[in-house]
Amino acid sequence: MMKIGIYGGTFDPPHLGHMEAACAAMGHLNLDHLLLIPSQIPPHKFLPRETADGSARMEMAALMADGIGPRAEVSPLEFLRSGPSYTVDTVRALREQYPDGDFYLLMGTDMFLSFTEWKDAANIAKEVTLAPFSREESGSHELFALQREKLSGELGARVEIIPLPKIYPISSTKIRHLLGNKDTVEEGGSHLWAAVYGYVLIHGLYGVEVDLKNLSNAQLRAVVCSMLKAKRIPHVQGTEETAVSLARHWGVDVQKARRAAILHDCTKHWSLEEHLALCERYQIPLTELERGSGKLLHAKTAAVLAEHRFGEDPEVCAAIECHTTGKPNMTTLDKVLYMADYVEPTRSFPGVEELRRLSWDNLDQALCVGIETTIGELSEKNAPIHENTQMTLAQLKGT
Repeated sequence: MMKIGIYGGTFDPPHLGHMEAACAAMGHLNLDHLLLIPSQIPPHKFLPRETADGSARMEMAALMADGIGPRAEVSPLEFLRSGPSYTVDTVRALREQYPDGDFYLLMGTDMFLSFTEWKDAANIAKEVTLAPFSREESGSHELFALQREKLSGELGARVEIIPLPKIYPISSTKIRHLLGNKDTVEEGGSHLWAAVYGYVLIHGLYGVEVDLKNLSNAQLRAVVCSMLKAKRIPHVQGTEETAVSLARHWGVDVQKARRAAILHDCTKHWSLEEHLALCERYQIPLTELERGSGKLLHAKTAAVLAEHRFGEDPEVCAAIECHTTGKPNMTTLDKVLYMADYVEPTRSFPGVEELRRLSWDNLDQALCVGIETTIGELSEKNAPIHENTQMTLAQLKGT
């Protein structure tokens, strides 16, 4: 039987407290699946004036679910219904969707202690195990024990208390306030999963006002995180770390190397159609090989966004554009980004350690080995090789 957690809320915005609680529930209950279900119209409270619209809250919750892991996902159930988002209706719909599901309804302390006041509480209790979060520092153990006994006796409820190791002292209300003040935007963002913060910045939610062409390094990282799958983020972080180290070693502008590394894969998960549309919009010339390959196009479209959306220096954009294929007459910055992407700490392939060492000893030789390795892998797959890659290798070898 599949163990499924149900975690509802306004998620306005979803913050690190929500994320920590969700991860604690997955571990304590050994859940097979976790559903984050944003409320359309919560019956227990009024939505404030600055509330993000439903689609934004859904997307932020989806970003947080991606950060939690592959067993978590966001569900639109309560947005597919009109009227208040009553839990009993959601549970009934989930029972139809998962007839053999073993449901655990996650909830905060206040919700647990007032559960008998919920609409059709008895029917909810028949379908789910109540799973309230108990903050170990809150001293609510006695209240929880009494409520568990009461709900068991009156409703036959099953209760599984989820201990939280620490109190996360922030509310969505406070975070919205911090985000809406230009002097505390960064502080507000510090309470959000990076991808959620980036989404807030891009869309100007909660009164946030930032110039996308003048973002701090931290803001740019967050914005890029919102454009990526969570599994790609460690690679980008590793590329930034490596690019900065190599830039210092080879006398390259560290800030340019950092910004190029942060942005180099920002369109990695776009569809081929999205890549082609952006290239058409900015009249980027493409070869036939490029037109059929998102892997090749992501370097071009990331460079376009770096220039036109984020206002980056031309040298940064040029390095991003050639980080996949290389190009003749590469600058040292171009080479630094290419090799940082190739040998950053999460990379694991035969010979990577030697290539890392070579990147510090002889950058051109490292680039040559890297390109030869790439060409060899493509040849084994009978895949076409980009002309820039071939010309770069020929130039490096002096042929």
